[in-house]
Amino acid sequence: MNYGEGKPEIILCTHEKVAVSLAHGYAKTTGKPMGAIVHDVVGLLHSTMGVYYAQLDRVPVIVMGGTGPMDRRRRRPAIDWIHTAQVQGEAVRNFTKWDDQPASIDDFPASFARAFRIATTEPAGPVYLCYDAGLQEDEIGHPLSVESVVNAGRPAPVQAEPASLARAADMIAGAQRPVIVTEFTGRHPDAFDELVALAEEIGAAVVDMHGRVNFPNRHPLNVSFAADETLAEADLVISVDVGDLHRALNELDRDSRERAKRSRVPPGTPVVDIGLSELRLSKWAEDLGDFQPVTLSVVADTRLALPELRRLLRDRMRGRDVSARRRAIAARHEAMVDEWERDAKVDWGASPMTAPRLASEIWSVIKNDDWVLTANTLEDWALRLWDMDTPARHPGRSFGTATQIAVSLGVGLAYRGTDKLVVDIQPDGDLMYDPGALWTAANSRIPILAVMYNNRAYYNDFEHQIRVARHRGTPVENARVGQEIDDPAPDFAAMARSMGWYAEGPINDPDQAGPAIARAAAYVREKRMPALVDTIVRRRVQKRFR
Repeated sequence: MNYGEGKPEIILCTHEKVAVSLAHGYAKTTGKPMGAIVHDVVGLLHSTMGVYYAQLDRVPVIVMGGTGPMDRRRRRPAIDWIHTAQVQGEAVRNFTKWDDQPASIDDFPASFARAFRIATTEPAGPVYLCYDAGLQEDEIGHPLSVESVVNAGRPAPVQAEPASLARAADMIAGAQRPVIVTEFTGRHPDAFDELVALAEEIGAAVVDMHGRVNFPNRHPLNVSFAADETLAEADLVISVDVGDLHRALNELDRDSRERAKRSRVPPGTPVVDIGLSELRLSKWAEDLGDFQPVTLSVVADTRLALPELRRLLRDRMRGRDVSARRRAIAARHEAMVDEWERDAKVDWGASPMTAPRLASEIWSVIKNDDWVLTANTLEDWALRLWDMDTPARHPGRSFGTATQIAVSLGVGLAYRGTDKLVVDIQPDGDLMYDPGALWTAANSRIPILAVMYNNRAYYNDFEHQIRVARHRGTPVENARVGQEIDDPAPDFAAMARSMGWYAEGPINDPDQAGPAIARAAAYVREKRMPALVDTIVRRRVQKRFR
């Protein structure tokens, strides 16, 4: 504040988890880490959910906090004691890449430089730095240079072992029905382009798991929503930047009491895994999934591996005609798209509106803009009906409840000052956790169009409760208990207006949704300030189970 002439800018958040999640959204959009300052002990504990989700998403965030003076003689009575821990980093050590508490002012630069390198080296992730309040308040007795750490060389990306990459090329060249499965490749735009080129050259079907936008959804080789039949026919699976390969290649029998799992690929199907999954492993969080045997595991940054793999394949596939294979995949893609369009029109006039109706109404308003979708995909209807042509359109699927509004603000902050129209499809349950984030958006002039996905319930668990009730023979209507956000129904438009937003709603009539969204979008474009439309959406379970 005193020496930076306003830089870096301070974004004031009303909760530490919001601060970390906002930094999460900014980092996954820009590829650059953002600092999040949290209060000592209590603030760090508030932030833990945001730190955990940044770890699951492998996003670089630099979390910084303080502690009361470690020299106990300097502590104030009570307050410095309850805000001091023996080793504060232990609160988040299990789900950060690194934590540190430098013991002297001279160590501050090197500590920060190391944190930056660790956070941004692939696979990326959050780090935590704790600063002693006594050291912060001390005078600096001598000049402190940061030149050496600023100019230090950065780690180079991980390249594949050449023999393994050559073996992968041999296996791909010999396959008749190769299928590419991808999850996080789109975190690097150049790797996105390489993946598209690879799929086109070898004539492979592509299943995008949407950890990022990894492959254009309207590309004729994209069969992401016809994955079951595509994987069932595969004679080779090429896994590219998949975090949990077991989840990709296996499915849960949701009607089974025993949680039975079955493979989505034929027995004995060879699998080539290219990426950093072995380096993503956490000693604590088991987000890597069940052990999935593969035929060949190639540890590599795909920005480097994919161009080299394509070069190796050119020699091996010279003269091969894969046009018939491409045509067959394109036919499946077209059938998939036709099915989407039919399904989207079902119950078009229903009130409350369906998720595909809302997705269609938003798309009709924004399709001529340079738009970005932040987190939630509206039961994946945005991924079906919108044109996801580049990774810039969507930085990846949302994670759990209590993160999406703040992550969305981080995405909006990344594009503040541009003409992009940033769209947040905002679940009601998520916003109930962090309503104070609305104030931050207005205070920091973050232009964002929030359209509520308001089914007045914590839907994530609703369907599961219905399934359990059916298994146990208990009343299905009781599944709503502990799930509904109703009686009273929150007025999200009023909440947003009270914090400086333009807002309309709640809207039950589907015919009124499009005009309201258009008015809100016009406000965001003109004023470069946030706007919210509260739209009520029918719960998917009503159609499926009642």
